[in-house]
Amino acid sequence: MSPTDKDEIPWERDLLREYIFKLYKEQVRDRRYRMFLKMLRAIGLIMVLVLVFQLGSNAQQSPWQQSAATSHVAYINIHGEIGGGQEADADRLIPAIKTAFESENSKAIVLRIDSPGGSPVHSGRVYQEIMAQKELHPEKVVYAVIGDIGASGGYYIAAAADEIYADQSSLVGSIGVISSGFGFTELMDKLGIERRAITAGDNKALLDPFSPLDQETRKFWESVLDKTHQQFIARVKQGRGDRLSDDPRIFSGLIWNGEQALEIGLIDGLGSMNSLARDVINETNLVDYTPNRDFISQLTNRAKVGVTSLLSEPAIRVY
Repeated sequence: MSPTDKDEIPWERDLLREYIFKLYKEQVRDRRYRMFLKMLRAIGLIMVLVLVFQLGSNAQQSPWQQSAATSHVAYINIHGEIGGGQEADADRLIPAIKTAFESENSKAIVLRIDSPGGSPVHSGRVYQEIMAQKELHPEKVVYAVIGDIGASGGYYIAAAADEIYADQSSLVGSIGVISSGFGFTELMDKLGIERRAITAGDNKALLDPFSPLDQETRKFWESVLDKTHQQFIARVKQGRGDRLSDDPRIFSGLIWNGEQALEIGLIDGLGSMNSLARDVINETNLVDYTPNRDFISQLTNRAKVGVTSLLSEPAIRVY
């Protein structure tokens, strides 16, 4: 190695050292930037979780913790279709009904109904719970106030009240049972589509929309609906007693406005929840006992798919 080469070695070494040092600083800077982004993501996620938790906490706050420390009217909203997974789900309404009855400061219970009906099972469960709580708390009077509509399953629940009120234009009644579906047999024949259904049990494909409906099946299903209808009628008679007129159309599935419903004994008077509280109960402190869904439940419920029910076996509805 020549003297000239020896003199060049320190220069190259310094250059290489400087290059490595700069590369190291860039890596450190890049690492810090990535850590900063991760921290931002973590903070954002924590903020979202806190928000969801607060919304859930607010939804779960009991009304008696807020404004039920004094004498009040406890009311429960029964809105929309009655059935599992709905706002008017028996599993949601029953605990609220029990809480309203058990509250020492609730002077009366008001069922604020605005429903076209739905599941006879859920309607019956709510009805039975109200009747059971009335026996446990005979001092609590139960009122039903119908808004735009209190029909079928909605009226089923209202019949458990001691008194029913509605607006003169409310729709009341529809004491009947329906099971509806579609038939596609002729369309399938025209399109050349073959239905392949393999069952174990002669009647497992009962009411299959892709198979013809024979008279024997129709008669059997009509008997099922008739039994359910008779159960509905018995509950209405139990709740309303001799206040019902002898009009045979009451249980025919017809629906009336408030004035007509008053004439035939389906309701006891015309009014709103506010007028009822002011003029009948003499207590204007109204406390909402309606259970609110938590944030996640509201999102998941809206993701329900309704198209599949169109092609499934028809369910019984007290609409």
